Amino acid sequence: MALHGPGGEDGTVQGLLEILGLPYTGSGVLGSALAADKVRSKWVFEAAGIPTPAFQVLEPGDGPGTVVLPAPLVAKPPAEGSTIGIAVARCAGEVAEAVAVARRHDPRVLVEAFVDGREVTLGVLDGEPLPLVEIVPEGGFYDYEAKYTPGRTRYLCPAPVEPAVARACERAGLAAYRALACSGGARVDLMVDRVGRPWVLEVNTIPGMTPTSLLPKAAAAAGLGFDGLVQKLLDGARTKTELGR
Repeated sequence: MALHGPGGEDGTVQGLLEILGLPYTGSGVLGSALAADKVRSKWVFEAAGIPTPAFQVLEPGDGPGTVVLPAPLVAKPPAEGSTIGIAVARCAGEVAEAVAVARRHDPRVLVEAFVDGREVTLGVLDGEPLPLVEIVPEGGFYDYEAKYTPGRTRYLCPAPVEPAVARACERAGLAAYRALACSGGARVDLMVDRVGRPWVLEVNTIPGMTPTSLLPKAAAAAGLGFDGLVQKLLDGARTKTELGR
């Protein structure tokens, strides 16, 4: 599976393949659908006791004046990926514009407390954690350009964090992977605050596989080259009904 966005990442194609009885890589229908919707992911994280930043959901009729979370905050469209439509409001005066940016991509908006700290990601392969990656964008914000333009972001793997922090990130990331019923390869994005606490942002069930992508970097740090990673993903391909999901 390498289909990003609506239809390919949200369980739709996965459901079709289930009906056809064709094996495929990655998460099943449920895991794909839950992870693709950031709002429902947050509900699951909260119910499972997984640390995630405080949030509020703005429905189509809710204006920026209904935002109760204090700035700084992040506004994002719930069903987009690749940081498309994400905006940061550093102060109260920027909230309306941040909501407007997110709403260009989705009538619903997820407003989330801004976590001041380090951005990390945990690759998970068949339920096992890979080395943690720290993301250091040159502009301070990991937007679309920083993500896909070589040289715009530094990736540190294994992430230079304290062992206790790395273990906490692993625990939180694996808990999120399991809570959303994920399988195969996935990537869990987290923020680590100034006192070393991890906060789960989201789970990506079809991680990128480009030269700047993070799952291949983490696999390489674990001694698994690109070809080996692809082969391992393929080896795990099956119909999810075989897994009882």
